[in-house]
Amino acid sequence: MKYIVVILDGASGWPLELLKNHTTLEVASTPILDLMATQGKVGLAETVPEGLEPSSSAACTSILGFDPDENFVGRAAIEAAAMGIELAPDETALRVNTLTLEDGIMKSYAGGHITTPESRAIVERLAEHLNDESFTLYPGVAYRHILVVKGYPELLEATYTAPHDISDKSIEGCEPQGAGAQVLADFTARAHELLKADPVNAKRIEAGQLPITDLWPFWPGVAPQGLPDFTQTYGKTAIMTSGVDLLYGLANLFNIDSLHVEGVTDGPDTDYVAQVEGALAALNDHDVVVIHVESPDEMGHAGDVEGKIKAIEAIDNHIMSRVLSYAQENGDVRVLAMPDHPTPIAIKTHVREAVPFILWGSGIAPDEATSYSEKSAQETGWVLDPGYLVMSELLRN
Repeated sequence: MKYIVVILDGASGWPLELLKNHTTLEVASTPILDLMATQGKVGLAETVPEGLEPSSSAACTSILGFDPDENFVGRAAIEAAAMGIELAPDETALRVNTLTLEDGIMKSYAGGHITTPESRAIVERLAEHLNDESFTLYPGVAYRHILVVKGYPELLEATYTAPHDISDKSIEGCEPQGAGAQVLADFTARAHELLKADPVNAKRIEAGQLPITDLWPFWPGVAPQGLPDFTQTYGKTAIMTSGVDLLYGLANLFNIDSLHVEGVTDGPDTDYVAQVEGALAALNDHDVVVIHVESPDEMGHAGDVEGKIKAIEAIDNHIMSRVLSYAQENGDVRVLAMPDHPTPIAIKTHVREAVPFILWGSGIAPDEATSYSEKSAQETGWVLDPGYLVMSELLRN
C-alpha cells in the first residue's frame, strides 16, 4: 500500500458576502476533490488543541499523526531545524519577518512578498553589521528568517504578536512585550536604521515596490527533546515536499525524509506539476509522501479572494488529478487531502476551527458526501477530535 497526503495549507475559511455567503473552497472548481469526496469518506478534524496558537506548526504536527500539545516545539526552533541550525542549550530561536511598516501600520507582513534572493541579500547584509556573541541572523525563504539569541532565556516568557495577525492595523502594543523585550527592541531599532540605506530597498522603491523597513521577531523556540520517530511510530517510511522551511523542520524533527523540488515556492508562482511528479516518484522507495502546498494560505493572508480560489483550483487541477491517475494506475493507494487550519479572507489570519478532510482509496468505504467543502464535511457528522488521529485512520489496516 502507498499513501499520499496532500496539505492544502489554509484552504478552508469562512463564508463571504462577496461569494454569496459561500467559502472559497465551496466556490472553487475542484472536480477531482469532489469526485474523491463522493467515493471516499469526508469529515472534520480538530487539528489545533485548545490553548495552542492556530499555526501550521501545531496543525501540521496533527496531520503528521502526533499530538501537538504533547510534542510542542516553538515554531522558530522547527524552522531552525529545517535550516540545519543546531541550537545550544542557552540559545533561543525566533522567527523574523522582513516586512514593511508605514506610519505605525503593518503595511505588509511579507514586505510586499519580497523574493528569496532579494530578502536573503538584505538579511546577509544586516548580519554583517548585527551578528555578535549574542545575536545571529540566518537568511531563510522569502520573508521568513531566523534570529538566534544566546544568553537570554527570558525571551521565552515574553509576549509576541505574529505580524500576519495585524495586517493593515496599528502595531501599537503588538511589539514584543515583557521579559527580554528591550533586548529585541534595541536589535530591531539598529536593523531599522541600516535598512534605510540598503541597495535592494533602493531598487524596490525605484520599481514601485514596497521597501523592507523592519525586522519583526516572534514565535520563540528552543532545541526540542525526545520527539517521536514517524517510522518507529507507524511502521512506514515517509518523505515530504514543501515550499517552506517550517514543514521541512517538522520532517527533520519526526524523522521524515525531505524532498526539495526545483520551482516549488510558497506562493502562486509555485510549480505544482513538478512538485507532485517529484512526490509520486518518491513513492518508489517510500510508503508515504506528504505534499504540502502553501499558496492558498498566502492568498488568505493577503486577503486575495480570487487568488485563493485560483490556488485551490490549481491544486485540484495539477496535483489531485495526477494523484488520482497514479492511484488508478497502481491500485493499492490511499489518499488524505485536507487543510491544516482555516485562513479566513475576512481576517487574513489563522483560526482554531476544525478543517474538512477526505480519506479516499483502497479499503475506504464511501459515506454520503457529495462534494468537498466545510459544509459537506460538517453534514457527514464525522469529527476527529483530537485531529492527530487522522494519520491513524489513513494507515488503518
